[in-house]
Amino acid sequence: MKLKSLLVVALAAAVPALACAKKPTKVSAETPVKEAPAAVEEDPVITEECVMNVSLFHEAVKNKMYADAYEPWIEVYKTCPNANKSIYSDGMKIVEALYRATSDENEKERLAKLAVEMQDKRIRFFGNDPKYPTAYILGEKGLAYLDFYGDDKLEEARECLRASAEGMGSASKIMVLVKLVDASYAVYKKDANDKAEQFIADYELASNLLGEQAGNANNKNAEVAGKQKDYVDNIFAISGAADCSKLDEIYANAVKDNVNNLDMLTKIAKLYKRVRCTESDVYFAACEAAHKLQPTDESAAGCASMAAKKGDYEQAVAYYDQAIKLAMVEDELEDVADYQYNAAFYCYNNLKKYAEARKYALASIATLSGMGMNKGQGRCYIIIGMCYASTQLYPQDAKGRILNKTVYWAAVDKFVKAKQIDPSVEAQASEFISSYSKYYPTKEERFDLPNEFSGNTYYVGGWIGETTTIR
Repeated sequence: MKLKSLLVVALAAAVPALACAKKPTKVSAETPVKEAPAAVEEDPVITEECVMNVSLFHEAVKNKMYADAYEPWIEVYKTCPNANKSIYSDGMKIVEALYRATSDENEKERLAKLAVEMQDKRIRFFGNDPKYPTAYILGEKGLAYLDFYGDDKLEEARECLRASAEGMGSASKIMVLVKLVDASYAVYKKDANDKAEQFIADYELASNLLGEQAGNANNKNAEVAGKQKDYVDNIFAISGAADCSKLDEIYANAVKDNVNNLDMLTKIAKLYKRVRCTESDVYFAACEAAHKLQPTDESAAGCASMAAKKGDYEQAVAYYDQAIKLAMVEDELEDVADYQYNAAFYCYNNLKKYAEARKYALASIATLSGMGMNKGQGRCYIIIGMCYASTQLYPQDAKGRILNKTVYWAAVDKFVKAKQIDPSVEAQASEFISSYSKYYPTKEERFDLPNEFSGNTYYVGGWIGETTTIR
């Protein structure tokens, strides 16, 4: 076997594991530290007996004969831990089975220590494995802490799981990401004041990585990742850390200190958007600063919310126009539909620009329809209906007052369409149908205008320009 320097071996085992290792004792700056001469350490020799024992315990594990596998396994683990990666994959199965089978507390403690120690040794000898590198093994170490020690080693588990997630990125093991949030949440509950920022950061990392996995069409575990993302999102939602005032305490200074740090500003803005704290001044500040550095659809949408809060709805719609264009470039069509709807709402509700509101609402409907999504279209049809119902097309003379009632036919058409295509708005649409159908032109009024109401249909003119049924 080749010789390796002790320094190289130590670095391979320790550097990636710093996040879940005890901090070294500090050395006084006044104390001179002499470098020891480089030592060399020989890898254990892989003997014929080692090879035979590997075969013995591996076969026993395949047959779930864990007690029989233990003796040849522990012999290999002690004498030639560099012989084969199966020492560690099979070893965890053996240790877990023996741990579950015994009621002896001393034996349980020994096996728990062995399970964690095993990961450190695996890092030393197989930390450079391309498929299961040190970062992956740190995840296994974090899981071992949780499995064998439970709440007694939460901090150690969290640090290892975090290091694994950072190192593996979107290739992280799903369970590592889920348990990172679980462990961090448990730590946060014990000390909410000091651990809130840590918990939020861990949640963001895990949720984002699970989102990447769920959105990868080539990932066979995409569906599982999506479900687990929903789980960690729910944990965060009920944690209390998602409280907007709590986020403001944590991130107000962070925004001020990072006005030129686009990455940090974007992360903060995304977090606020995810937990629906988009009315916060901190969120506005992050979006505005990010928008100045590099406009994105999210920063533009944040600026739109800020403008609306200040009562500048024209500016809000202008920002949504930017958000729509930027989101289209990124093919983020669900966001495009949301921005189009928001622009429609402000045009209808605040600016009273009904034709503009319809334009945005129809654009949102088209976007959702293109994705095969019915949900979301209903609210757009309701906006259009409300625009029609709010319109006065004719003068307020005797004839005009009757003709102005025809807009309610057109409005109800949209409310009916809303609940037909999108059951989520059925109750609201039905309420509007009941309310506005009371204002249809009466039979007597239609009788007074025989030329206008001569058939079964009526053309509602002006900017509406639609044919509706007389009823």
